[in-house]
Amino acid sequence: MPNPHVSILVVDDTKFSSALIGRALAQAGYPDVRFASSAGEALRQLEERPAGILLADWLMPEMDGLELTARVRQQDEMSDHYTYIMLLTGREGESDLSEAFARGVDDFISKAKIHEQLVPRVLAGDRLCNTLQRLLQENRQLTQSVTSLEQRSLVDPLTGLGNARCLHLNLANCLRELESRGGAFCFLLIGVPQLPELLARSGEAQHRELLAAIARRLQQLVRPLDVLVRLDDGHFALIALLDRLEEAAVNSFRRLADGLNRQAFKTRDGFVELRADIALLGVDARALPQTPEQLLEQAVQLLARSGPTGEMRIRQLG
Repeated sequence: MPNPHVSILVVDDTKFSSALIGRALAQAGYPDVRFASSAGEALRQLEERPAGILLADWLMPEMDGLELTARVRQQDEMSDHYTYIMLLTGREGESDLSEAFARGVDDFISKAKIHEQLVPRVLAGDRLCNTLQRLLQENRQLTQSVTSLEQRSLVDPLTGLGNARCLHLNLANCLRELESRGGAFCFLLIGVPQLPELLARSGEAQHRELLAAIARRLQQLVRPLDVLVRLDDGHFALIALLDRLEEAAVNSFRRLADGLNRQAFKTRDGFVELRADIALLGVDARALPQTPEQLLEQAVQLLARSGPTGEMRIRQLG
């Protein structure tokens, strides 16, 4: 059954196509359907009122569907919202679709089969959209309900991530696990050197806004069981558990740098581009004995060698 409360925004520069889609969605039971004739107009409408589902043509003048997707994801970060994005496309190539999925698109509708695919795919997106919004709301409620003193002492109040004490405890637990049961883990130190400069230049408000935005983006890029923390005003850290160090595919961690370096952050004062440097330590039982302090010191030294290049520095301990 369609959710009559879900908001749908259709972005298409062809009036005939928009009218066709609007009629089909209205007949399917979706009364809240808006239309935009360009990506720029769509972004302005989303600023005024977010949409649950965005249905856009892949090929549009000035800004295509992939660029629009990137801009919408930036708006989502600001508003703690998730927009389910579907592109209308005549492309069927696997490489094209894989690239689009990697850049944040949720689903596709083939223009050649729009009559058969439109309503079923929007219904599927409707269900997923409802689930995602419910999870976001539950997550906000969960964050607000963290009132225990012990819990608060492990949580960074600005970002909702772990803090330095949380990192120390988790590193200590990982080292104990290595000693007793084996296995492996990766410890990543992520530095954003412009943040202290921005604090001095732009003030506390924008600095806090950027820290929260970085935290949200990192949460989208890591696995649910990874431990993600904010150490200080310019550093984040990540612990990723592995069965064996050989499972540590560097490319899977490089996406963290790409996610921070290749897409600007939207703030109330405009877009801000940042550069992230990453130090990665691969740790297994061969590296023992180690302490959390020693691991952090080695990561700091490794990160310092990244210099201004923004590259990832990697070291396997043991």
